[in-house]
Amino acid sequence: MTENTLWIEKYRPNTLENYIGNDALKAKLADYISKQDIPHLLFYGTAGTGKTTAAKILLKNIECDSLSINASDERGIDVIREKIKNFASTSGFAPLKIVFLDEADYLTPDAQAALRNMMEVFSHRTRFVLTCNYVERIIPAIISRCQTSALIPPSKKDVAVHLTHILTKEQVTFEKQAIATLVNAYYPDIRRIIGTAQLQTRDGKLVINVHEVIAGDSKLKILDTLTSNQPSASKMNEIRQIVTDAGIRDFTELYRLLYDKVQEYASDRIPQTILALAEGQYRDAFVVDKEINFMATMYNILMH
Repeated sequence: MTENTLWIEKYRPNTLENYIGNDALKAKLADYISKQDIPHLLFYGTAGTGKTTAAKILLKNIECDSLSINASDERGIDVIREKIKNFASTSGFAPLKIVFLDEADYLTPDAQAALRNMMEVFSHRTRFVLTCNYVERIIPAIISRCQTSALIPPSKKDVAVHLTHILTKEQVTFEKQAIATLVNAYYPDIRRIIGTAQLQTRDGKLVINVHEVIAGDSKLKILDTLTSNQPSASKMNEIRQIVTDAGIRDFTELYRLLYDKVQEYASDRIPQTILALAEGQYRDAFVVDKEINFMATMYNILMH
């Protein structure tokens, strides 16, 4: 079998020992593997933080017949009624069946309703493992049937160490500043950090094009706009356009980045800016339209 040339897959952890971060979850997974049984599971969190990897580690280390479906590609009720029902209702060779639904937040409401019923009907032999970025899109009836785990990204230091290990294994020379640039740009999306590192490796050396990194990441574009010499009204319009074009729906990482970099764009009004960020982040947990709330936060920072 040809070795995968994509670093993302080549260095995807396949055991708990080389899975970084989420120690509490790793302890749970170890218990499930030792018992060779699992409940219905739901892993949620931001992109690239190890949800799919955790699920695949279970599938590899538990004796089971498995069915894997990416719900962003197959999201309708027919997938539930036909593919999943046929798999769950037939006899298999292993003592357990596991249905792995990746990106389950893409499932339509009708598909989720049908899935909820199957989780009950076939629970004696079939378990369901779901992953999603936005747990609020999963109906309460499914959440209540699962043991849910929020996957927290490993620290920036851990990610940097992991990337250093990959570069060393690939015999790529690098400077520490290049790794810091990638981690700061794309954290906590570990998958994107590794993929960009491979993309920007040329002739055995990691060479970071800072302008290219900024252009490819909406968070850094916003930070770059805030530090520019444009009038505040122009900054507001440009940030609004960046948010719209990027289709940002989760602003958690952005609030954190703006707090970490406050010295760069608001050195003369740090206390007021931090208060505006804190208020915006608090409201973010309750508002219906998070984009409008974020732009209101930007108004409080730029126009006051």
